[in-house]
Amino acid sequence: MTVIVLTNCPAGLRGFLTRWLLEISAGVFIGNPSARIRDLLWAEVQQYADQGRALLAHTTNNEQGFTFRTHDHAWHPVDHEGLTLIRRPKPGSPSTTPPPKKGWSNAAKRRRFGR
Repeated sequence: MTVIVLTNCPAGLRGFLTRWLLEISAGVFIGNPSARIRDLLWAEVQQYADQGRALLAHTTNNEQGFTFRTHDHAWHPVDHEGLTLIRRPKPGSPSTTPPPKKGWSNAAKRRRFGR
């Protein structure tokens, strides 16, 4: 069993995934492809997700019975004594992305001053 959850991803990526998986809700795909196809689908998701986030969960032979991977998520999987857990950022902690630069962009300057 494979589940892929997309958030804020292009519609073309969702259309691509419907070739292999069933979309049971907006951005939630489920199916039972082979491991090779699952890895190829995940590579496509990572390549075309743009600014979106993605999560892949699939069954495997371990103590939990499943494993998961994330793409551009604030929550990250960590291994704790053989179990995969999710590490969430603390509330109020600074984000990992740098703040935007102050001032005008080069494009805005050119547009305003005609250069």
